Amino acid sequence: MNLASGYLIENIQVICLPRWQIDGLKVKTGRIRNGIMTKEEQKLGPQRKRIDEIDQQLLDLLSERKQIINEVIEKKIKNRLPIFAPQREDDKTDKFREMAVQRDLDPDWAEDFLRMIMASSRASQSSNEFPRATKESKHILIVGSRGGMGSLYSKIIEQTGHFVHEIDKHNWYELEEIAPKLDLAIVSVPINVTIDVIERLAPKLKEETILADFTSNKADSIQAMLEAHSGPVLGMHPMHGPDVDNLSKQLMVVCPVRDAEASQWMVKQSELWGMRVIEADPEKHDHVMNMVQGLRHFVALLHGSFMKTYDLKPQDILDYSSPIYRAELMMTGRIFAQSAELYADIVFANEDRRELLLNFIEHNDRLAQMVKNDDKEGFIKEFEGVTDFFGKFASQALEESGYLINRLADRFA
Repeated sequence: MNLASGYLIENIQVICLPRWQIDGLKVKTGRIRNGIMTKEEQKLGPQRKRIDEIDQQLLDLLSERKQIINEVIEKKIKNRLPIFAPQREDDKTDKFREMAVQRDLDPDWAEDFLRMIMASSRASQSSNEFPRATKESKHILIVGSRGGMGSLYSKIIEQTGHFVHEIDKHNWYELEEIAPKLDLAIVSVPINVTIDVIERLAPKLKEETILADFTSNKADSIQAMLEAHSGPVLGMHPMHGPDVDNLSKQLMVVCPVRDAEASQWMVKQSELWGMRVIEADPEKHDHVMNMVQGLRHFVALLHGSFMKTYDLKPQDILDYSSPIYRAELMMTGRIFAQSAELYADIVFANEDRRELLLNFIEHNDRLAQMVKNDDKEGFIKEFEGVTDFFGKFASQALEESGYLINRLADRFA
């Protein structure tokens, strides 16, 4: 009697078997029993031995490559060259794909392999020293040096050869002595105290000192800096968390709102760290961030809160998840591994963001009527309307998300 049943979730076949069948299946399919190879396994010995030898050769070559990278690091630091050279990487990737095809290898796999090697190389370049944008070392103050971002950038700035000065709640009294020598002061504190800190800090600075901030909400903080400080003002938003291994390929948004020439060296310094730098209008930046940060984090709270209310434990869901839902669940769980106060500051950052969230909730209520009314046709019409709105981006999203899902499934499934 066959008691098995099954169903398909995306590309995962879920099979339900009685315990006695599962135990029997383990015995029949086991390739190694009690630590002893079967005869069939033993026949693969010569090939597996050669594979092991090739793997060792690969590691030896990677080790040699690392030694050469160390030589490159020294020259980059000496000649003030950036960690990340996008054109060089693009050219290498194109050539590597061509060589893979010539050897009857999958070019997509070859590109992934090369990019992992290059990422490791950039990480190595970020472990000791960085090239400096200026001939002379600058005196840079980090206000909020004990926070995640403040601590990260204090370390990186010091590795770059600049003089780092750190101020936090415990040593604010030191500011009076530090201020006269400062070339740049960066405010890296929680959103809810940023303006207060700017107003307290600015009067202590000399006029030529650049006043900057790392706040994700730019318009209000920039306005506060312009009002409190008569010298150069630079808005900055590092678009990454404090847990990154290195800054290469990370995004830095800059808003040089007063005396841009004076702060150009800091923009150049970000590029030398390997970052992608884009210049933005503060109001446009905040408008986009309302969606990218505010709405995204609120939806994560909604997702997690619903799971909690209905006792849908993450691990239980994970056991039955398709790769795409696993990715969504991981992004949700990532948020709840961090500070509630931090995300509250982000979600409730300003009136525009709160208004967007209220509009989102009202929009959700309108769509909920489809569920209440069993309106399948209305759902399809709304879905197709959004498809038209997304246009070509939907194809790009399908390709990129497919890549992420396949790699996630391969690594953690």
